[in-house]
Amino acid sequence: MVDHNPLQCKKLFLFDLDGTLYLGNRLFEGVRELLSAIRARGGQYRFLTNNSSRSVAAYVKKLTRLGVATEAADFLTSVDALIHYLREHGGEDRRYYVCGTESMKSQLRAAGFTVAERREDANALLMGFDTELTFQKLEDACILLNRGADYLATNPDWVCPTWYGFVPDCGSVCEMLFRATGRRPYVIGKPRPDMARLAMAHGGFSAEETVLLGDRLYTDIACGKNAGIDTVFVLSGEGVPSDIEKYHVQPTWIMQNIREVLSKIKEEQGEGI
Repeated sequence: MVDHNPLQCKKLFLFDLDGTLYLGNRLFEGVRELLSAIRARGGQYRFLTNNSSRSVAAYVKKLTRLGVATEAADFLTSVDALIHYLREHGGEDRRYYVCGTESMKSQLRAAGFTVAERREDANALLMGFDTELTFQKLEDACILLNRGADYLATNPDWVCPTWYGFVPDCGSVCEMLFRATGRRPYVIGKPRPDMARLAMAHGGFSAEETVLLGDRLYTDIACGKNAGIDTVFVLSGEGVPSDIEKYHVQPTWIMQNIREVLSKIKEEQGEGI
């Protein structure tokens, strides 16, 4: 069993993005200071996101615009996890119809996978958070699923938080397809532990040295639990305290936002708030 080391003892911080560090184009208070404090004392951080609609380059650009200096190596997305999974399981032989953005398709092509633009040319279906979704894509997906095509999804998130509320995410569209076809996908991203484990392996950190912070219990916090690491459930995005009973996932800490995380670390270090 993992000991719950104080936050100040953690060396690798794994952050969700949407609803955890920012909402829309608004960076939450305390984010820049917390990231600077982690690096200043020799720690590292990685950003883990289930959002497959954007490339890593787009995330780097967005955070830079918000005043956070980052580079590609700081990120792991659900598309990265999907590519890793496909390579590990012989996915190079499939022809994929992608219900995802052009960015997601480009990432898959760049990784050497065949992306079919027509359903007739595909024998597998990949679902992502598709901000370019059309009814034609849904119809093509249903036809492929009814034909028995392999079926994978980047993430199970029901909604994606925005500045004006929530919009349907990959999980909601997959549920719609289930109602139509009776098929459910094999899901790759959080809550599976792969992204957290990849981040720890890349940095050479142990589970005891790592903490994951996110706003969703059923994806972010469950990912941390499945990877055997401590977690911080922040209430700045989708999640609410009643979700703990709903999803039967218990975080190590519950905090209002990143500012409270920063305050707790300062308190543990005896710096005050």
